[in-house]
Amino acid sequence: MKKVYGYLKRKLASPNKYAKELGVTFGRNCIFNTKQFGSEPYLISIGDNFYSSSNVQFITHDGSVNVLRNLYKKYANTDLFGKIIIGNNVFLGYGVAVLPNSIIGDNVIVGAGSIVKGTIKSNSVYAGVPAKYKMSIEQYLEKNKHLFSETKSLSAKEKENYIKNEFLIS
Repeated sequence: MKKVYGYLKRKLASPNKYAKELGVTFGRNCIFNTKQFGSEPYLISIGDNFYSSSNVQFITHDGSVNVLRNLYKKYANTDLFGKIIIGNNVFLGYGVAVLPNSIIGDNVIVGAGSIVKGTIKSNSVYAGVPAKYKMSIEQYLEKNKHLFSETKSLSAKEKENYIKNEFLIS
């Protein structure tokens, strides 16, 4: 019964509440749309104004050490862990995986499906497998501002009507 209660509690909790209960450290105005915080969530530290799309994974250990355990007796009880540190004002797109020992600076966009390993510079856009520098935040703004829509404050119905009108959908 205790296992069932724990399972339901995790399933029903908001991702933010779940992250906090697991020990993820994060600042103000953070939105998680994932519950995949790895087996050592207390190794994850995130600043303010963070947003994750869904299916984002935080991976804090390297399971490949299992091969070494099997090859060398002296490594039979070895594990390999690493922190994940994310700065302020960061967006992680759908399906991003952040690997152990990764640092993401401030004002960063990471594109959907990317794998982050290592250090991501501030004020940048990264994407790919592995994630690579694509452009500065300023270049991203210039490239995309003609596509922007002022819909953030609209109701769902108003937004739907606006989008249908823009894309000529009846």
